[in-house]
Amino acid sequence: MESAIQEHIEELIDGLQCPKGFSCYTSGFKNLCKVRDIGLESFVACLMKDPLACKFSLQFGGLVFCQCKLRVYIAKNLRKND
Repeated sequence: MESAIQEHIEELIDGLQCPKGFSCYTSGFKNLCKVRDIGLESFVACLMKDPLACKFSLQFGGLVFCQCKLRVYIAKNLRKND
């Protein structure tokens, strides 16, 4: 992974409290929740079975969005959606 990407991810992690211990990152992006980039800058659509169980979920207009800055960055910049 490029050092600039790694540094940005570490900055994002520094400002978050993750109940899953950042397993998306520590697993080498293998343990990712399912999301879909729908073109919003700060959100991705959550595709998990029980999305409201996650502290980063936000329900609006019949959809559930993920607002975890790290997961959004991974989906939008590393193109890893599930």
